[in-house]
Amino acid sequence: MSTTGELPAGAEESAVRTGERSEGRQSEGRQPEGKGRPGGEAPEKRVTWAELYFDLIFVFAITQVSGLLHHRHDLLGIVQALVVFVPVYWCWVGTTVQANIRDVDTARDRLGILAVGFTGLVMALAVPGAYGNRGVLLGAGYWAARVVLLFLLVRVPGVWRGPYGVGVLVSGPLLVAGGLLPEGPRVCLWALAALCDLSGPVVFRRKLAAVAYHPSHMPERFALFLLVALGESIVGIGASAAAVRLDAAELVAVTAAFTISAGLWWQYFVFAADAMRHAVTVADSRRDMVRRVFQYGHLALAAAVIAVAVGFGETVADPRRALGAASVGLLYGGCGLYLLTFGYTRWMMFRSVATTRIVAAAVVLALAPAMVRWPAFAALVTLAVVLVVLNVVEHRRVNAAAVAEQAREAAPGAAGKPSGEAVGDPVVGGPV
Repeated sequence: MSTTGELPAGAEESAVRTGERSEGRQSEGRQPEGKGRPGGEAPEKRVTWAELYFDLIFVFAITQVSGLLHHRHDLLGIVQALVVFVPVYWCWVGTTVQANIRDVDTARDRLGILAVGFTGLVMALAVPGAYGNRGVLLGAGYWAARVVLLFLLVRVPGVWRGPYGVGVLVSGPLLVAGGLLPEGPRVCLWALAALCDLSGPVVFRRKLAAVAYHPSHMPERFALFLLVALGESIVGIGASAAAVRLDAAELVAVTAAFTISAGLWWQYFVFAADAMRHAVTVADSRRDMVRRVFQYGHLALAAAVIAVAVGFGETVADPRRALGAASVGLLYGGCGLYLLTFGYTRWMMFRSVATTRIVAAAVVLALAPAMVRWPAFAALVTLAVVLVVLNVVEHRRVNAAAVAEQAREAAPGAAGKPSGEAVGDPVVGGPV
């Protein structure tokens, strides 16, 4: 079993050469739930300009959540930031799913997406005072977003009896009610609202089996959201460095922090993104793949990146001072969560263990206690080295698997068989 990237052994190297065959092979077997037209896949769906404009609002929203966590990043602060982040994220998810299953390149749906974008802006403006006098504003913004989304899908039979109905009838009112309560009860009620939203796809799993997801659009949208979160890590580096004198220690810290951010990007966009697209394309149940890998898995990935971004702000600002436990927890804990999440997504997609990433996550988490007493730039350099080593190891394993696969294809008896099928490995939809 390979320990590289997101794909089983023998699959990585056939990606580029055989990706165009993955959808054709799937049509020969059992039709996955939510497939397109009978006898073939629906035309490829691309992200629209309205969706990309919509994402700009959530660039600001993520910055606001990051600022909330920066203001208070003890255990309670982390819980408070997460409870606020979930409705922001779920508002984005609801819009993405709606855009995936419908043709949104119409005047009505463009206006609907812009309306949800405005409610997202209202939510973002409320985030800094979410536990003060803007709690009701945050809840009202979210509730309005869910009402608009339900209106856009009102012609779908039974849409009230699903996740969109939960947003309008349950989680939205809970968020508004929570905004009227003191801080402690507010966190509890908002956490309950978040659990209601997150459990919706599980509770209505059977009902969602009839939804026809477009496999190319969904991975692209969630990859763009993660890219937005990664952009916050660059802001965390630049905003802190721009406010201080750039001496040698500062430049070392900036270089190490950028290397960490680039390493996180590499893990996803080089080793995982196309594997995720392949997995949802050939899945027997796209409903389950979308729920497990994208809706839940990317919540953890984005939250982890936001934690790392806040950690950058704490370390780059004063690279010579020793970090406290809270700052180390954000930086190293966020990175560890990011890598462990890939272990989860790979298991959900291929029932395969992402050994290298799990080992790297264990190393990161084991180093965290020692980093509390080290200078901030040393903690950044150490984490950067771990990520560089991880990416080099996975790159070499992918190349070694490619050479082995080529040798197997050249062996007698393998001639004439499609790449991957000769050794019983799945054909994948893109490079790892």
